[in-house]
Amino acid sequence: MTTWTSDALTAIGGADELRITPLRGDGTRHAPVPIWVVRDGDDLYVRSYRGDGGAWYRAASRSHRARIDSGGVHADVDLLPETDPDRNQRIDTAYRTKYQRYGAAYVDPMTADQAKATTLRLLPHDAT
Repeated sequence: MTTWTSDALTAIGGADELRITPLRGDGTRHAPVPIWVVRDGDDLYVRSYRGDGGAWYRAASRSHRARIDSGGVHADVDLLPETDPDRNQRIDTAYRTKYQRYGAAYVDPMTADQAKATTLRLLPHDAT
């Protein structure tokens, strides 16, 4: 498993959106979907606004692999569920802070239990 470079963390974490293209079970790619991305320390996280009803999330949670494009960075990633309550609280804060300009109508669903249950950590895929 590899880690993000400082430049990639800054670019992706600072971008307003990330385009995620999860792998399906048969190895084909799902359609790219723009989603919000937040940073906590040296880690990057995404959540499904629709909870486990989001098509991209369902594909991603089965394959645990995706391609992302964000902030000029294009990378294959591994997707790991985040279940630590303390970390999820910090991720909630990161969503509220970064996206507060969109208002509660958008931010509140991203920090609700339904979305929180879909929190995925993005790790660069080690192709070796």
